[in-house]
Formats: sequence, C-alpha cells, structure tokens
Amino acid sequence: MPSFAARRVLKRRGFYETWLLLSAFAFVLFSVLTVRADERVIRVGYQKYGTLVLLKGKGLLEQRLKPLGYRVTWAEFPSGPPLLEALNAGAIDFGSAGEAPPIFAQAASDNLVYVANEPPAPKGEAILVPKDSPVRSVADLRGRTIALNKGSNVHFLVVRALEQAGLPYDQVKLAFLAPADAGAAFARGSVDAWAIWDPFLASGEQAHAARTLTTGEGLVPNRQFYLSRRGFVDEHGRVIDATLAAIAEIDAWAKDNTDAVAKELAPLVGIPAPILTVALARQSYGVAPLDAAAVADQQRVADTFHRLGLLPKALNIAGAVRRPGT
Repeated sequence: MPSFAARRVLKRRGFYETWLLLSAFAFVLFSVLTVRADERVIRVGYQKYGTLVLLKGKGLLEQRLKPLGYRVTWAEFPSGPPLLEALNAGAIDFGSAGEAPPIFAQAASDNLVYVANEPPAPKGEAILVPKDSPVRSVADLRGRTIALNKGSNVHFLVVRALEQAGLPYDQVKLAFLAPADAGAAFARGSVDAWAIWDPFLASGEQAHAARTLTTGEGLVPNRQFYLSRRGFVDEHGRVIDATLAAIAEIDAWAKDNTDAVAKELAPLVGIPAPILTVALARQSYGVAPLDAAAVADQQRVADTFHRLGLLPKALNIAGAVRRPGT
C-alpha cells in the first residue's frame, strides 16, 4: 500500500498525471508480453466479458491467421484502461474498450488507432437508485452522491444526464469507485445512486432490486471500440482485417445464441448465466469501420472530458481512425 506521503502526491495530481504514472507501471508489468521484432504474431488483449473472450475460447482467430503465417498470444486485463496502457506501451497489438478509455489513451500517446466499432448499445449502461429511494428523476440527485468509475463510459453518461436535467455538474457529489467497490457502497446505502454498465448493471438490478433512474437511451451511444497501434496497423494491415473478420463471425454467432454465450461466460465473470442473458440482450452486434456518426460521437466524449478538466488538451478523434482499405 502506498505511504501517506505517496497518497498525498497522487491526490494532488490530476487524473491525466495519474494515467501517465499507470502507463509507466503498465510498461514494466506487461513487458513480459513482448516478443521478438522478427516474430509474426499478434498479441491480443481481452477482458473477461465481451466478444474477444469468445473469440479466444473458440480458437477462430488462430484458424484465420495460420494461412498468413501468424500466431496469436492472449493477455487478460481487468478493464479497458490498463489494456490500453499496455497497448500504448507496445506490450500488445490489439484490444477492445468502451468509449472513454481510448480518449485518455489518445491523450497520453498518439500511438493509438481506432480500427473498428460495434453499434451503439445505450441500454447497456444506466444510473441505478435503491428501489425505495425518494429520488424519482435525475434532477432529484441535487446534493446527493453518485458512485461511478472515473473516466469511464458511465462518467460521460452522468454528465449528459445532468445536462439534460438542467442540473449543474458541481451540484452532485461523485464517489469515484471501481464497479465492485461501488456495488458494495450501493448495497450499504453509502451512496444515493450508482452509474454502471453491463454485466454489472444486470447483476446490480438483480442482486439489489435496484430501480433504473435512466439508461443511456437518448443520452449516450455506449459503443465498443477495437483498437491497435499505429505501427502495427501500418505494417500488418492484412492481420487487422483478418482479425476483424473473425470478430464479425463470432458476433454473428453470439447474436443468435445468447443462452449459449451466457453459459460460456458465466464461470469467467462470476455472474449467473440468467443474469448475463439480460445483459447480452442489451448488447449490440456487428463490427464495422467507424463512420462519420461514430467519429462525431467519440469527439463529443473527448470534448466533454476536456471541458471538465480531465484532459490536458483537445483531441482530434478523426486523426486516430483507420480508414477502410488502408
């Protein structure tokens, strides 16, 4: 555990500085994943929930890349931010994350490239309140505490929900907690609301009999992005295309086999299959290149976080997007 002095230093630092510190740590932590420069390999970072873990389980990517002379290595990450730290550090070549983590990764380095995305899934994130809470609308959150993961998709959801309700951002209290800690605080009644995404959203609805104050519908797109490194994209375009084709095949299977997907993921994420089925029904499917709408939506996220002082500079999302056929 950091010393008291170290904790004070981290407290004084802004979110962006902390991100840089974590990036340096990630470089050391994930250096074991690096391979020789002359090896023909793609190093994929994945999380326990999502398309990539299904891709790994079925071995489809290995089948797709073997004719091209490439092998695949896999590295598991607990969430999007550390995965993208490893990507920026050159420890992996490909991975996926939601809307917000790539924003901070792009602010930290110009190495990141958006190569594809899934369609919006706004029902896959929400702001929850206890079922007997007096809070009946977002406007009722004035002076109350919302638990959320800082710099995540739901951070943007909270900002947009407050804007729509006409409630200034500084008129609520934010408790920045990881999903497990936020869920515990919500269950104890230590916070008034919880902004969270699936599958934790579906689990929270079931475990705490929580009431949904608002979902992302009409507020945020909640996209999933596939990302790589600029150097890897430039040199291994065929591999990126083959990887996206494999993801598209898994997507098509998952869309029509929700129950089978839930059973496969349940032991990995520690959430019962029936609850995962609820989450999967709110997920979107259909990997595709970023279109103008996706770029504009992501630019809006970046501009919002810059306005809030969480980014040190404005970002140009379009400049980090891989164009089809390149």
